[in-house]
Amino acid sequence: MKARPVTVGGLAADIAARVGKVHATRVAVDGAPTAGGDVLAARVVEQVHADGGHAVHIPAGGFLRQASLRLERGRTNPDAYYEDWLDLRAITREVLRPAATGGTGRVLPSLRDPVTDRATRAAYLDLPAGAVVVVSGTMLLGAGLDFDVTVHLTQSPAALARRTPAEMQWTLPAFQRYDNEVLPQDIADVVVRADDPRHPAVVL
Repeated sequence: MKARPVTVGGLAADIAARVGKVHATRVAVDGAPTAGGDVLAARVVEQVHADGGHAVHIPAGGFLRQASLRLERGRTNPDAYYEDWLDLRAITREVLRPAATGGTGRVLPSLRDPVTDRATRAAYLDLPAGAVVVVSGTMLLGAGLDFDVTVHLTQSPAALARRTPAEMQWTLPAFQRYDNEVLPQDIADVVVRADDPRHPAVVL
């Protein structure tokens, strides 16, 4: 596949333009933690603001299932990381459904602290009509989450392994399974090569 090199700022501008064109209110930035999704999502929010709109960034990491459920099969089980990590119902209930066109606009920015495993007690945000919610996280596609625009940051297996810290190498089989079963490069609206997140390239 051909790819067009672009700066992170240019990529954010392209995504914001696409979001504005289709009047999207729910955007996914999907990719491994090493792919720079949180940074890109924040830049998209900045660009939407610069274009005169309103947007918020909500990391999916604030919606992990409680540890007793996530770690039921052990602390380093890649299948659990793939199947049990995110609280999909909470993301839908607290973020995606209220952020949809015609929704209440009252979204929760986080539910559970991933370190303490306690409720964050975050206050709800009341968003104006047409506001954009950008959710960044891992393995967001193919899980039944309802997004209007989806961006997938892809990394080669070698780049992913090289950038993943030693203590998280156990997660690598989960990403391979995700690629094999979900085929995120085939279903995302925008696919970006992010072997080096500082120098992305849009797959054409």
